[in-house]
Amino acid sequence: MEVAVFSTRSYDREFLDLANAADGHAHILRYLEAGLSEQTVALAAGADAICAFVNDRLDHTVLAALRGHGTRLVALRSAGFNHVDLKAAEALGIAVARVPAYSPEAIAEHTVALILSLNRKLHRAYVRVREGNFALDGLLGFNLSARTVGIVGTGRIGAAVARILQGFGCRLLAFDPAPDAKLRQLGIEYVPLAELLQQSDIITIHCPLTPQTHHLINDDALQLIRKGTMLINTSRGAVVDTRAVIAGLKSERIGALGLDVYEEEGDLFFRDLSESMLQDDVFARLLTFPNVLITGHQGFFTREALWAIAETTIRNISSFEKSGRAIHQIGTELLA
Repeated sequence: MEVAVFSTRSYDREFLDLANAADGHAHILRYLEAGLSEQTVALAAGADAICAFVNDRLDHTVLAALRGHGTRLVALRSAGFNHVDLKAAEALGIAVARVPAYSPEAIAEHTVALILSLNRKLHRAYVRVREGNFALDGLLGFNLSARTVGIVGTGRIGAAVARILQGFGCRLLAFDPAPDAKLRQLGIEYVPLAELLQQSDIITIHCPLTPQTHHLINDDALQLIRKGTMLINTSRGAVVDTRAVIAGLKSERIGALGLDVYEEEGDLFFRDLSESMLQDDVFARLLTFPNVLITGHQGFFTREALWAIAETTIRNISSFEKSGRAIHQIGTELLA
């Protein structure tokens, strides 16, 4: 199949080429740096399938244009699919496939790295030492042992975070509509969300973005947390209401904030804007707080994860070409 691959960087091409070679160079991969949108959809002309990433736009308008160009498959290089209008895809006869699990440990380890860095002020210490400042004032942290960590969402990533934090001796609370019996056996306590927010010293978010979880962490939720609570989000940006979080930082109800995602990240992440002026005033405000650490959707960025994403993506495309159905094909049933 000929595949138009949107939003690609050098690392995407490296691992997709390796996976395609392992599959006998089964597909013609046409790499495009541009993100997929109404303005760029014409670049997919002639492609049997398109391969899209997390910030590509796949609404009804774009999907209809893809169908008009002959595209029959959308292969996502992600587990999340909130950026795809699944109802429109189904109505147009376009199959959608995703990578449901590539390396939960990659994102879990990045989550814990954010926790440790914020707690021990490593991001601030690094800059100080390079400037010749070896004073410890302002760098005081706390032991993770015996601290209470609340995990919102205990799918593969949340479960991996729980296993890591058990090694630090943390008390673990969890909230998930579908509790994991194996995690319960490990001593993790499932509680209502309000109780988790009230009792946790650290709250880490690992749920998908759905209508139910949009702005799950909002003004009302932040009124429940203890003063000085650390908040981490490595799931989807819009699970957190950024303006509410800024208010929480200003009131010191949030003691530290670690983000690998941002609800308006589509115009920022995965590109070099170091020579440009930031146009997003809300994001710029976040950067002014010394107790905020933001990475640019980096949690998935390990060799193991990139290989798993590429290999699963190629297998989805190959399966669709051979049988008319991708291995990890999804539909509107996931919207229920």
